[in-house]
Amino acid sequence: MSDYRFRGKRPTPTEMREKLKTKRNSMPEQEPKVRCNNFEEVNLGYDAETAIREAKRCLLCLAPQCVKGCPVKIKIPEFIDLIAKGEFMEALNVMKRDNALPAVTGRVCPQETQCEGVCAMGKGKNSPVGIGYLERFIADFERKSDIKCCMEKEKPTGKKAAIIGSGPGGLTAAADLARMGHEVHIFEALHKGGGVLVYGIPEFRLPKEIVEYEIDALQEAGVKLHTNAVIGKLFTIEELKKEEGFDTIFIGVGAGAPRFLGLDGENLNGVFSANEFLTRSNLMKGYQFPEFDTPIKRGRNVTVVGGGNVAMDAARTALRLGANVTIVYRRAREQMPARDEEIMHGEEEGIDFKLLTNPIGLEADENGWVKNMECIQMELGEPDDSGRRRPVPVEGSNFKIETDLVIIAIGSNANPLLTATVPDLKLNRWGNIETDKKGRTSVEGVWAGGDIVTGAATVIEAMGAGRTAAEDMNTYLKEGFKWVMLD
Repeated sequence: MSDYRFRGKRPTPTEMREKLKTKRNSMPEQEPKVRCNNFEEVNLGYDAETAIREAKRCLLCLAPQCVKGCPVKIKIPEFIDLIAKGEFMEALNVMKRDNALPAVTGRVCPQETQCEGVCAMGKGKNSPVGIGYLERFIADFERKSDIKCCMEKEKPTGKKAAIIGSGPGGLTAAADLARMGHEVHIFEALHKGGGVLVYGIPEFRLPKEIVEYEIDALQEAGVKLHTNAVIGKLFTIEELKKEEGFDTIFIGVGAGAPRFLGLDGENLNGVFSANEFLTRSNLMKGYQFPEFDTPIKRGRNVTVVGGGNVAMDAARTALRLGANVTIVYRRAREQMPARDEEIMHGEEEGIDFKLLTNPIGLEADENGWVKNMECIQMELGEPDDSGRRRPVPVEGSNFKIETDLVIIAIGSNANPLLTATVPDLKLNRWGNIETDKKGRTSVEGVWAGGDIVTGAATVIEAMGAGRTAAEDMNTYLKEGFKWVMLD
């Protein structure tokens, strides 16, 4: 897949020079003062004219680096060339051969560090082609035109595959395995499918109707979705194989156990994990209380600890619930793991970023509710194991932030609910499942991928793991091989 070469008509040298002069078409957005008071989508999407204009900027590289930069190896020049010609349905067909969730990835994938990060158009002073914006456009075209791209399926094999978890990795593996002719069942612990796509990502970034649309398409293609199905309780892995007749299993349950700092006062009223706060708001519609019967704490002065996408999602959700919001992050802005676009949107909406700042304790009021966060200023020292300069405390720089709601968003751990029921399943010291490069685990017939293997990562990386595992599962189901974990 990595040796993909574009075989369409390439621009002439004159056309190439003209393309290099063109500027990237910006994404239409809600105005900051408007959007911070609603939960509607911030980015409004390209219209057809803008999409065609942006697609025509593509240099149609013979050996495109953008494809190498994509974890699921979408044939990017091919689908962009078709958009440039106005052949939207054909572009959609090309896209969906490799990506079952284009409306999702077009919105939340960090293109700036992947496909767009290596785009030839982005070298020098120019900006890369808006690959993510075009991906979103072509997926939205399908939904808005109500012309569904039908999955082309191989002849039924009579084999059954179980997918545990309906997040991005599980949905991708399910789509690929269904396309390969296998009977596929997804088991989801929550009452709705989508995993982190529905409980973790806010409506203003990824509307739930879009996730539902993508899942409905999979079900129409024959994939069975079982909700409220907690594997480890309802069935064990062994029971799925021996009693339910599944030939292969993919574990894509994510890493849903919240991580805390261990601060004094972290158990006070008014201190939440980002997992709980976002799940209440997103999956359980807490932001629409009392219309939906899910109460959610609305703070006046909310402090979010962390610098990743989850921290940004929690902060921007709290802002829309009426709070003044501060983000506390112990490193510098350029070291924040969150997407540049999300940070920029947060700044535009009025979130206060206290960078190079580390929380060291929480104080309570007379009723046991958090009232202050004590912090210390940091400065950057020598690089640590990650290559980033390590933040070190500045002696005597302590100060307090008045706050009545604290959200901890510093990452998550593996939930042992499933893995504890599989004694032969090898885990690392953090409780994540150990796999080889194909996603094979230490238990025959069981693959795993996504955050339960790598720890917190991106949607598209989980999808890449699901695709890699599905390809290997297909070989196992159709041809068989001696089970061994590869180096």
